[in-house]
Amino acid sequence: MADQRARDPDRGAPPAARGEPPESRIAVYAAIVANVAIAATKFAVAGVTGSSAMLSEGIHSLVDTGNGTLLLVGLRRSKRPASAEHPFGSGKELYVWSLIVAVLIFGVGGGLSFYEGIVHMRSPEPMVDPFWNYIVLGVAFLFEGSSLTLAFRQFNRQRGGRPFWQSLHNSKDPSNYTVLAEDAAALAGLAIAAVGVFLSHRLDMPVLDGAASSLIGLLLAGVAMLLIREARGLLVGEGIGPDTAREIRALALAEPSVRHVGPVLSMYLGAEDVLVTFDAHFDPVLPASQVASTIRRIEGHMRERFPRIRRIYIEATTPGEPAAPAGAQAIPPSGDDHARR
Repeated sequence: MADQRARDPDRGAPPAARGEPPESRIAVYAAIVANVAIAATKFAVAGVTGSSAMLSEGIHSLVDTGNGTLLLVGLRRSKRPASAEHPFGSGKELYVWSLIVAVLIFGVGGGLSFYEGIVHMRSPEPMVDPFWNYIVLGVAFLFEGSSLTLAFRQFNRQRGGRPFWQSLHNSKDPSNYTVLAEDAAALAGLAIAAVGVFLSHRLDMPVLDGAASSLIGLLLAGVAMLLIREARGLLVGEGIGPDTAREIRALALAEPSVRHVGPVLSMYLGAEDVLVTFDAHFDPVLPASQVASTIRRIEGHMRERFPRIRRIYIEATTPGEPAAPAGAQAIPPSGDDHARR
């Protein structure tokens, strides 16, 4: 089963991780708690020591706190049931909030940190004893490291046997990869701040503290751009992978009464909610009752093998009927099977 999940990123998370149970939010809660405490401490020490890099790290932690809260809002709102206004539910709302989070990281976190660094480099001020800076950076590193470890473990439970980077790239759950990206960026930012504080004090060059602040801003902007790209793809509408689509076609063609299968169209409506539709060409002499039972059987096999696929629309046709237009996520037939054009 683990090997099969490694081949099929659209198969879905293990049973314990599906349906967004309460434990899947633990990483987000842990990140919020850690960032609240760290942000307050960083701001206090920045005010005492005058460190620009420490101020940027305080902004970083404050933005991460707000982002975690917004992700929780998105998780809650994405679970609202379907309605007349939103017949497919609100699963994509999580993608909207993840885009807002990414924009905040870019504009508030990256922008303010970069600006603060430029101001400090243009008008550098001598730093007082950096002892408390090192203490806060060390404590923050422990908190952020613990948060990243928790997020990493949660992500590992959901990725099954797939390689880490492949699973991260194919992940459709922003609450997972956003927390991972933020925590990893936080640790990198702490390292940059520590180097900036050390060199600024050691070489008596306060301009280096400002340079560290600007580097932290660029780091946050880079992470934000990656998150924006992921959110954009999910909002526009990503489909299942070609291997999964081919396996779906194979499932349908395994039925003796199915002659051909048209292109498989799909779209992620949420992190664990996929819509799939395709045409199935049946023997024209087959009774309608047998066609219906065959379709139900195909749907059952699909849901059993791919738990993420929750909405299946199979149009029963006979050879010679006009075909429905194929969309961007269509996976054309292969081999001797010919889809209707």
